[in-house]
Amino acid sequence: MGGGVAALLHRERHEPGHGYQAAHERGDAQQTGQRPNDHTTRLDLRGDAVALFESALDVSMSGLPRNPQTDAGKAHAAHETLLAELRTHALVIGEVTLTSGAKASYYVDAKRAILRPQGFRALAALLAGHVHELGATAVGGMTMGADPVACAALCGGAPVKVFFVRKQAKAHGLQRRIEGPPLTPDDRCLVVEDVVTTGGSTLAAIEALHDAGHAICGVVSVLDRLAGAGPAIEAAAGAPYLPLTTIDDVYPERNEQ
Repeated sequence: MGGGVAALLHRERHEPGHGYQAAHERGDAQQTGQRPNDHTTRLDLRGDAVALFESALDVSMSGLPRNPQTDAGKAHAAHETLLAELRTHALVIGEVTLTSGAKASYYVDAKRAILRPQGFRALAALLAGHVHELGATAVGGMTMGADPVACAALCGGAPVKVFFVRKQAKAHGLQRRIEGPPLTPDDRCLVVEDVVTTGGSTLAAIEALHDAGHAICGVVSVLDRLAGAGPAIEAAAGAPYLPLTTIDDVYPERNEQ
């Protein structure tokens, strides 16, 4: 632990009536019969003070350099949780018509997984990591597939704006097509989507952002059905496309895309 942390703990131990530790000293003194300033009581509480300070440091100073091994472990756990939630709740077996009009023998309704506590928390953690890696300052995409995905970035603590792209601009009010906090020329947009098949909705969101003069730093989907949309998305965005999962992960035994 650095000298600044040690100095802070030293000061707290020698300043009666100071904050969190003092409150615990008074409570312990009442239970044990020791005086509030008794040195033994303070030493017993040092571990709690260290834990509290380090916890606060982790939350309030998240911009500091990270531990790659810790981050990788958390990301792996979040990915495994997201996969489990998608397999359990999102995969529907049976003939359906996709957004593109094509017929399929199964359907992945990602919202049924990511709008549950476990799935949402896992998605939030993964998205926050991509926001950090890509330097994104805004997250969003075509409503409504992108809506819960973009909001998960905020839940994960990412310091971003969230935006939703309408299929068409409103004919009343502010007549905006891109809803949310106003985007600036300096913003770096991360486009998100729940499920990508042909990529039509994602490509439309990319086009709307480019038409409005906004830069795109990446594209993330919750699941890619591996129908060949990836290269077109990357070409249109001029940025990497990063699916969090693919249909091979969720439904490897299928007989079709």
